[in-house]
Amino acid sequence: MSWFKKDPLQIIAFQGYGTDSHFYARGRALEDESIDLDAQNLWHLIVNTWKRFESDEIKNTAISIKLTNNKVVKGFTDSKGYYVIEENLENLKLLANNEGWLSFELSYDDVNLKRIIQNENRFPGELLIPSDKAKFGVASDIDDTILHTGVVSLLKWRLIYNSVFKHANNRIPLEGAADFYHQLHRGVSDKNANPIFYVSHSPWNLYRYLELFLRQNNFPKGPILLRSMSNMLRRKTQNEKPQKQKEILNLLKTYPELPFILIGDSGEHDPDIYIEIAEEFPDRILAIYLRSVRHKKKMERVKRLIENYKTTEVLIVESSQQAIEHARLHGFIK
Repeated sequence: MSWFKKDPLQIIAFQGYGTDSHFYARGRALEDESIDLDAQNLWHLIVNTWKRFESDEIKNTAISIKLTNNKVVKGFTDSKGYYVIEENLENLKLLANNEGWLSFELSYDDVNLKRIIQNENRFPGELLIPSDKAKFGVASDIDDTILHTGVVSLLKWRLIYNSVFKHANNRIPLEGAADFYHQLHRGVSDKNANPIFYVSHSPWNLYRYLELFLRQNNFPKGPILLRSMSNMLRRKTQNEKPQKQKEILNLLKTYPELPFILIGDSGEHDPDIYIEIAEEFPDRILAIYLRSVRHKKKMERVKRLIENYKTTEVLIVESSQQAIEHARLHGFIK
């Protein structure tokens, strides 16, 4: 926030997902901190990082969503400025394009809000309704799965360095990952429009940063599912599932007829999470791909974990080409 005047307001819509009969949108209402996504010099990168995490939320305020058929859905932001707005509606697929994306418009709906609002109080949003042509969905991690982050580096120093001091344009995607994901998206018919969901333990504060990275590096468009800072900082209960696991379980429950491919890395908790999911849904998980990481002890642990695991095929891959060959052999791609 400026020292001399209040910043104008904005609404950031997170790309979400729904069904033909269930509308589900989430995002955040914030002051516009004027984050320059094109800035690449060191000082601007540091300032942008500070702005992402020192966000000024617009809490407990009314939000209105207008669909292209003029149907209006309403809701409120919470104490952190986040909103989750859902409603059971009919024939939502008729409003979506060929890839399954449904567009809508968000606005502040509080007449007592005496603030300047960007974009004439009209903000775009989208949610994905998987096409009837889809044969499976893909739930993929981001960190060290498609993006070099340094999650397994000593004291996470490389992760911090990459997040703070590197522009999204300069972050390096893992070689061949975008091509592999496009092939999965197109499927064996080359026209399946299989949905891709990007699931990460990163906070929602990095949403636009990660969205820019995926777009600039030509990854297939898909919902990005992150977690709140408060969720990251609070102590978990004994039997509570990780947020990433909750998100993937929700995908499986939202699309009960759709099997899934899970993609992650071998460095953190993906192997444990994915195997537990496959045990719960043995007929729904087609394959698990795990990126190899440069950490001997972690790799040894993962190899022991999957050594006698037979429920779902788990493949540790050194390259995207290995995954492509396996996916082609099993009829996932052309």
